[in-house]
Amino acid sequence: MAPIDDEARQQILDDDNLRLLRIGYFISAGLTLIGAMIVLVYTIFLSFVFAQVAKTSVNAGFPPFIGRLVGALGVVVVLVLIGLAVLKFLAGQQLKKRRSRIFCMVIAGIECLSIPYGTFLGVCTFIVLLRPTVERSFEDVHS
Repeated sequence: MAPIDDEARQQILDDDNLRLLRIGYFISAGLTLIGAMIVLVYTIFLSFVFAQVAKTSVNAGFPPFIGRLVGALGVVVVLVLIGLAVLKFLAGQQLKKRRSRIFCMVIAGIECLSIPYGTFLGVCTFIVLLRPTVERSFEDVHS
């Protein structure tokens, strides 16, 4: 059995690391979608509760627009979470194709805000994507 040279060993390591990052971004996108659905259910529940409170306490001075405000803020949060999930999924796809390295790094920076799992995934992404061998492999695809 012939020994593997350093370049081939590094290529295997880079391929494996990019595959693991891709899986991590797909998991993160799925968890973000689950979180968006939980926020949506919670928003619907709170909107209903505030609407009922506003109906029953007409003379108590409870503002009736609170339910609509909670609903609107909840919908905005859900839309932002769905957008982040889509971006994470796209980052995983781009890692597979070895394209859009800068896009993947931007998403990694955003992912770093999700403590603790996202921070770990984002930092690992930076470590892998800043390797010269990985950088060259992203450039080779465009050639």
